[in-house]
Amino acid sequence: MSQKNFLLSIFLVLSQFSFGQSSGNIQGNIINNSGNPISDANIDIEGTSFGTESNRNGEFILSNVPAGNYTIKISYVGYQTRELAVSVQANQTTTVQSIVLNGKEEQLGEVVLRANGNVNEFTRTKSDFVAKLPLKDIENPQVYNTITAELMEEQVVTSFDDAIKNAPGISKLWESTGRGSDGAGYFSIRGFPVQPTLVNGLPGVTNGSPDPANIESIEVVKGPSGTLYGSSLISYGGLINIVTKKPYSYFGGNISYTMGSFGLNRVTADVNTPLDETGDVALRINTAYHTQNSFQDAGFQKSFFVAPSLSYKVNDRLSFLINTEFYNSESTNPTMLFLDRGAPLSVTNMDELGYNPERSYTSNDLTLENPNFSLQGQMNYKLSDSWTSQTVVSRSSAKALGHYSYLYETTRFEQGLDEVPGEVTNLNEGVVFTRYINDQNSTTLTTDIQQNFIGDFKIGDFRNRMVVGLDYFNRKVIDNGSGYVANGKVYVGEASLQNVNESVFEIYDPEAYITDNDSGILSAAATNNLLAGLNRNSNTTKENIYSAYISDVFNFTPQLSAMASLRIDQFENENNSQTALSPKFGVVYQPVLDRVSIFANYMDGFSNLAPQEVVDRASGQSRTVIFDPEKAKQFEVGTKLNFLNNRVAATFSYYDIEVSNIVAISAENPFSTDLQGGERYSRGFEASVTAAPFDGLNLIAGYSYNNSEIIESTASDDFLGRRPESAGPENLANFWASYRFQQGDLDGFGFGFGGNYASENMIFNRSLAGVFTLPSYTVFNASLFYSVEKFAINLKLNNLTDEEYYNGWSTINPQTPRNFAASLTYKF
Repeated sequence: MSQKNFLLSIFLVLSQFSFGQSSGNIQGNIINNSGNPISDANIDIEGTSFGTESNRNGEFILSNVPAGNYTIKISYVGYQTRELAVSVQANQTTTVQSIVLNGKEEQLGEVVLRANGNVNEFTRTKSDFVAKLPLKDIENPQVYNTITAELMEEQVVTSFDDAIKNAPGISKLWESTGRGSDGAGYFSIRGFPVQPTLVNGLPGVTNGSPDPANIESIEVVKGPSGTLYGSSLISYGGLINIVTKKPYSYFGGNISYTMGSFGLNRVTADVNTPLDETGDVALRINTAYHTQNSFQDAGFQKSFFVAPSLSYKVNDRLSFLINTEFYNSESTNPTMLFLDRGAPLSVTNMDELGYNPERSYTSNDLTLENPNFSLQGQMNYKLSDSWTSQTVVSRSSAKALGHYSYLYETTRFEQGLDEVPGEVTNLNEGVVFTRYINDQNSTTLTTDIQQNFIGDFKIGDFRNRMVVGLDYFNRKVIDNGSGYVANGKVYVGEASLQNVNESVFEIYDPEAYITDNDSGILSAAATNNLLAGLNRNSNTTKENIYSAYISDVFNFTPQLSAMASLRIDQFENENNSQTALSPKFGVVYQPVLDRVSIFANYMDGFSNLAPQEVVDRASGQSRTVIFDPEKAKQFEVGTKLNFLNNRVAATFSYYDIEVSNIVAISAENPFSTDLQGGERYSRGFEASVTAAPFDGLNLIAGYSYNNSEIIESTASDDFLGRRPESAGPENLANFWASYRFQQGDLDGFGFGFGGNYASENMIFNRSLAGVFTLPSYTVFNASLFYSVEKFAINLKLNNLTDEEYYNGWSTINPQTPRNFAASLTYKF
């Protein structure tokens, strides 16, 4: 039987399932005295193991409860606990409308419900996406960290890169370039590179940096997650999933204006409105207009973003949700200095290089446009008391149009210095880079269709939470851009240059200010003339992936559960067809139910590698190389804590990831990955804590240590025994704490302080070419804020000490110096 027929057979069998038993459901919603919903309230059936939490709209449902009479207990910190008697009938749903929790004013003083009602604003206690089914963090054997909208608002976050700094164990490798196919930023998780390519658990490919205006939370999921997410859009270290804002049943929203350093001007709006009297149909629109200059002598970004979303609750069984995003930006690409991969390094650190981070070596004439569009449609249908059908479809288009340039270190022979002796002096004290430029004209189209069956049922006395799914993913990349052409050379260093022969290369005095029309070569017109004679690409690549997966969380007891998952993928493209299996296992034991868990997991990941055309550097002959899938496996143990009714949450874990069958760069062909058979490990420790120990105080802290090494190499031993260049710093730490006064004359006023630390980073680490190390850095930030019922003012100062620091991945990318931002928000 073919793989396609096998997957189709699974689908037909699943479609014939009939789910039912002698039990019923309890549903309701929880509000406070003001009528606002309370999320994350605890709902427990006394004397049983049944329990759940309310969602963002205050709603909850307890499924598959045996028929009988019960007492349910509803509790939330800062509110009086309520107990209600309910009766459950077989095959019926008991509805408890508008359960009101009264504040404990006599014990805690005035209770102020903010945002989604969650006292610990810097965390979410459960996720619908990490396990592809609703699961509390404490009962999930996988580690993940959540960056919430409340935290981003408090920190006046205006970029995705700033938001991601709040997750432990993640560092930026590569700035978003905007170029075709892979223009989004790269980040390192557990030693492996990954991009933000998932939105609500579905493909969300972009060539730019996601705008934070429509982000409800960012989930940084750790470890190889191929079992539930495949391999095309994630890495062995984990994945980044963006959860978008959803419509709700009442009118509300806000308008905000942010201004700041380097010409920052940003206007955002979030408007939600019901479209009928009952609130069953609701529309929410998030939009942002953003302009900002670079901190360097040239560079800018401007963008417009709008994200309409529509929800429709047809009845208690059927609902629809549509999310769309339209994003268009124009920007200069960031300054990135590429180290030469084909010759020994001439410098090994920033002091030797002598680079001035205020220099961009570009102009505002050379820009890239990134129009992006995405649509996600979801239909949920309740098949029975225990099973729900979820059908989701996503489409996206990401384009790159315009001029892209970068600076590549030029070898001494290529500089022509041997041919022009005596014309240039003191070049040993600096480096010459060649500017390469091309005309981008690329479109990436993706389509994803998923059919999931999500169940919560019992077999005997044992609870099962299961997802069974089919997934079809298609990606098409159309490249009609030009090749690259050299457009001048620049000198980077502190040497005093004399007797320069400009016919050899354009030379820039290190102290000079680079203007937009520098000798005319950086104008759009001159660049277009330079590119006019180049041939245009006419490349189209396609891939199709057919997948089936199943995952079950089996409760032996309320305190002991196991997760078992399996996925099969069939990869197909024009030149290759491959099949891969990916298992996943996890165990969770809760010695104190919902408060302390001890977990362990085995996770599997893989990467299907497309055939590659390789040109031998010596002979000039071309050949096609076909690869087997790379494979990764992770073992992890740890503990999760949840104290004081969600006020303190913490995770501590140790992981061990091994990757085999790695495709590597050979020393003979340093610009091609044509050899397979390498192995590497990535081991480390991670700790994260989010807490609100008392009203008004919120904090988040994280630390990670990662030890990565190539333990077997086929690339002439160039990387053997070395830390991979994509692994990022060994040590990372993040911290943020804020306090908001709850009463008195300072009521509504608050302040925050925190920062990030990263140890040294070997961005280039090869036995033949050498090692280039970026220095460690510590960056501090601070904020002041004041809010009343309708208005909020937030002030933020980033990089308090004006630290000069860099990120990179065989590249050198300067980061933003001290800068200021202020936002004013009106809420309605």
